[in-house]
Amino acid sequence: MKLLLNIKKENDDLGKQANKLANLLQLRTYIKHCITVTIILFCSINLHAQDITYNTGKKYILGDVTVSGNSSFSAQTIVTYSGLSKGKEMNIPGEEISTAIKKLWNSKLFSDIEIYIIKIEGNVAYLEIRISDLPELNEVKINGVKKGKKESIIKDNKLNKGVKVTENLITTTKNFLNTKYKKEGFLNSKININTIPVKDSIEKARVNMVVNVDKGEKVKIKDIVFTGNSVLSDKKLRKSMKNTKKIKFYRLLKRSKFIDSAYQKDLSSLIDKYKENGYRDARIISDSLIPNNDKTISLHINVVEGEKYTFGNITFIGNTVYSNLQLSRMLRIKKGETYNGVLLQKRIADNSKPDGVDITNLYQNNGYLFSNINPVEVSADGNVIDMEIRISEGKPAYFNSVSVVGNDKTNDHVIYRELRTRPGQLYSKANVVRTVRELGQLGFFDAQEISPNFNNPNPNEGTIDMEYSVKETGSSQIELQGGYGGGGFIGTLGLSFNNFSIKDIFKKDAYKPIPMGDGQKLALRLQASRFYQTYSFSFSEPWLGGKRPVQFSTSISQTKQFLYNPQTRDADKSKSFNITGITFGLAKRLQAPDDYFTLSQAVSFQRYDLNNYNTGLFTFGDGSANNLSYTVGLSRNNTYNDPIFPTGGSSFNVTANLSIPYSLFDGRDYKALKNERDNLLLIRDDSSQNTTDRTNASNRIGEIDQERYRWLEFYKINFKGDWYTELTKNLVLRPSVQFGFLGAYNNDRGVIPFERYLIGGDGLGSYSLDGREYIALRGYPNQSLSDQDGGTIYNKFSLELRYPITLKASAKIYALSFLEGGNSFNSFKDFNPFDIKRSAGLGIRIFMPAFGLLGIDFGYGFDPLPGETVKNGWETHFIIGQQF
Repeated sequence: MKLLLNIKKENDDLGKQANKLANLLQLRTYIKHCITVTIILFCSINLHAQDITYNTGKKYILGDVTVSGNSSFSAQTIVTYSGLSKGKEMNIPGEEISTAIKKLWNSKLFSDIEIYIIKIEGNVAYLEIRISDLPELNEVKINGVKKGKKESIIKDNKLNKGVKVTENLITTTKNFLNTKYKKEGFLNSKININTIPVKDSIEKARVNMVVNVDKGEKVKIKDIVFTGNSVLSDKKLRKSMKNTKKIKFYRLLKRSKFIDSAYQKDLSSLIDKYKENGYRDARIISDSLIPNNDKTISLHINVVEGEKYTFGNITFIGNTVYSNLQLSRMLRIKKGETYNGVLLQKRIADNSKPDGVDITNLYQNNGYLFSNINPVEVSADGNVIDMEIRISEGKPAYFNSVSVVGNDKTNDHVIYRELRTRPGQLYSKANVVRTVRELGQLGFFDAQEISPNFNNPNPNEGTIDMEYSVKETGSSQIELQGGYGGGGFIGTLGLSFNNFSIKDIFKKDAYKPIPMGDGQKLALRLQASRFYQTYSFSFSEPWLGGKRPVQFSTSISQTKQFLYNPQTRDADKSKSFNITGITFGLAKRLQAPDDYFTLSQAVSFQRYDLNNYNTGLFTFGDGSANNLSYTVGLSRNNTYNDPIFPTGGSSFNVTANLSIPYSLFDGRDYKALKNERDNLLLIRDDSSQNTTDRTNASNRIGEIDQERYRWLEFYKINFKGDWYTELTKNLVLRPSVQFGFLGAYNNDRGVIPFERYLIGGDGLGSYSLDGREYIALRGYPNQSLSDQDGGTIYNKFSLELRYPITLKASAKIYALSFLEGGNSFNSFKDFNPFDIKRSAGLGIRIFMPAFGLLGIDFGYGFDPLPGETVKNGWETHFIIGQQF
């Protein structure tokens, strides 16, 4: 007869549960039950099995322990782990049995454990441990979610193959998913988890897990009801809840779906709203979620407003570096003003702005890293709050060491020259923030992953170790552009190496796949359509000489343009316009007015050769022109931090492109030439004149124009400004203004037929042909808002709203909406900044390191094209590698 010493424990759902006995309290309860049942069984045996008799708790010598059941562990391993060794003296039943059970349960490897007395010979007892393993997870199948989400569910819940499947694992997985989806607004989500035993030739217990997810629909908020409020209206309280909104038919940007995490933040914002109006004791007594019959919910929020407070005396204690007057000017709060706890906190330390104007930054930007500013209310008599701003300044801190980690490709000197923090330098928070911005603007690192780490802070010594952690991202690009413009498909193929190292081009080991790491830029481009071909090479060194931020750049280009044949509707290869150009430039970072300014200068030369290229603009079909010009530009860029998706700051650029005023000293009478040309135009355009005279007049006009344009004389002014403002978290507004003007020094010589502006479309086609600039204006066809040969003046206004979908290094994606307007004009006297072609639309941008910026826009033109009466309507713009 076998005497059971332990009761089999079964799992109601799996049939095998172990982990519910993992904690000590449950285990003790279990052992008590075992002892009780054991006593009953002993009594039963005394009545029915007279051959086995002993008293409870009698001492025995353990003869042997055998193991049976379904387990992949060896008998020796189980016996050794249990502690029940042969020859051991022990009480049966007793503490030793309980300890053995506890150890086996705590291993979390078994689903049930049974210990039997199988034989007693005198004072020697023989035991059997009957045991079953917990099943291992074989496969997981998840239904009801997208493929991309399944991997994260498996990872978050550690549902890896081979893990032991316990009731605890199933319960925690189910709770995790329920909580996850409720936080996302799926309040009616249902999670069902089943396990199916695997039956095959392998003896090990295994199960397949099936997770069925029914998220249901997100629950919308029908109403938000407030009680207890009298000072602030329901409307104001609802407005303070930025992300929890009731259903409105016109609501587009703000969701009306209930998200618990957003709701909890909005409850805090609601209290902050009271604090901003002087009600510092306002609190929420209760809030409840009421389901409605139409599957919506109503939120009921009960508040207590309290009484209104004002600021009393504000004194500063502990300050020695700054006077009370200096700190008061920074705090900007006066006695008698309505109490505003939110404003007070921002004036002391504005956590939403790293470079905020507050007292904490005043200290931290001047070395006091270890300073601590703590506002304390010392009196609230008569609802007037007297404050003490208690300041612990600490010792000034100095950078002990400054290091960078994570740069696997970029050489150290490229990074260190951009750092605004140096060993031995006085600590400045502003310099740390600026360094993070500068590293992000390089374009070599993921701007979202740059992290300043403060290591080994030592308040006693006044030192800090600074470590900047960066993550390399792809800086070389395959440039691809594609679009329709100028009567055909325009394509660009190019290679752009934005972290090149020219000094390593002869080192074989440096080609991985190209020499990299010195921050230089090298680009090769081929751009072509049916009507033109452009080849270009450019190189730039951002730190010429390696000691100062002086950028050197050079470029060489070759372009061939073919004339359009209206009869064949194709390019006429016998009529060409060739351009060869070379440019050298220098750009220097300035220190005044501040070091965000850059002064750039360039000298360029272009040679234009025309071969039977007669158009309305180029009257000399066979000839040449030369363009030697000087360009000077002033720019300022303090956008931050990600150059692909800036969230703040501004960028503007004004350039002047100037040629030599040849008419001042070349000795030609351009007024006489102009008068002669005007008279010849009358003859050429007069159909009553004979053909010979008209032909001679046309030829002479070409000769005059050849003289006028043999060396181009012009000046060209361009301006562009962008501003970035984060309206709410990650929602960025970008206003933009552009203006351009092409003029002449000598009106008798006239405005040149080169360097003009073409407005409309996606901005593609911006090849280097005769200096023309292609200005994007979505909602209209390419170059449709200018004359065929381009305008001499233009303006453009744009308002863009951006929101990121993802900003990961592998792909940055953001959606946008836009309003914009612009136009071009043929002369300054025709210019009217309010005569614009308007448009609006939506779009998306995708930036991948290997390919640059990709995007598509859908724009609606509200105005007709020139010469038409019907508004243009919808246009689709597919862009690759082009910024607006």
